[in-house]
Amino acid sequence: MPAFKRILVKLSGEVLMGEQSFGIDPEVALKMAEQLQEVHSLGVQTSCVIGGGNIFRGVAPSTRGMDRVAADHMGMLATVINAVALQDAIEKLGINTRVMSAIEMREVAEPFIRRRAIRHLEKGRIVIFAAGTGNPYFSTDTAAALRAMEIKADIILKGTRVDGIYSADPEKHPDAEFFEHITYMQVLEKGLKVMDTTAISLCLDNSLPIIVFDIKQRGNIKRIVEGEKIGTRVDGIPGGE
Repeated sequence: MPAFKRILVKLSGEVLMGEQSFGIDPEVALKMAEQLQEVHSLGVQTSCVIGGGNIFRGVAPSTRGMDRVAADHMGMLATVINAVALQDAIEKLGINTRVMSAIEMREVAEPFIRRRAIRHLEKGRIVIFAAGTGNPYFSTDTAAALRAMEIKADIILKGTRVDGIYSADPEKHPDAEFFEHITYMQVLEKGLKVMDTTAISLCLDNSLPIIVFDIKQRGNIKRIVEGEKIGTRVDGIPGGE
């Protein structure tokens, strides 16, 4: 029996780059799709939020003089491009998939309507939420937390380049401490770059757990859903379960 009935997987746009410096590698998109297929085949209702950093990241240009609202809108549109690419890869595996956008563009994606999203999941479709929250100043991490709560997901699975949460960037600090379990408050107090503070606060207020794991390790999503302890769990329980 899967440990979760309904999940939201948060992927960074950079995941789709593969070894490229920007853009989308179709082979990598297919590998991501296969990981989602593995979970879907267990009967788990599966949704996804993907970032846009492989194409355009709103925060960086805004620090170099571009208007923040314009930059964030461009970042939201980048997430739609990634969502359509991932949809294409998933549908190549024979799974019905819907992209739901917070910014209306009916020729490309459905507008996000909460009840319709839940209905898609109940019908066994994978749902990809695009365009963030539709508002500037909110990251795709915050969008993931918001959508997960709206669809009543059991957990957020945040795929990263490392195998969990550390006290510092393990790629730069090999002696960084690994956390198997950590509370929302500890994440905020330590200033750990897990998700932004708005997303963590939303999860804290609504008791929505997060598991941070290595997305590059094939089969990790399936293993987590099957109940294996992979990565770092973030919740409100001091000392873990």
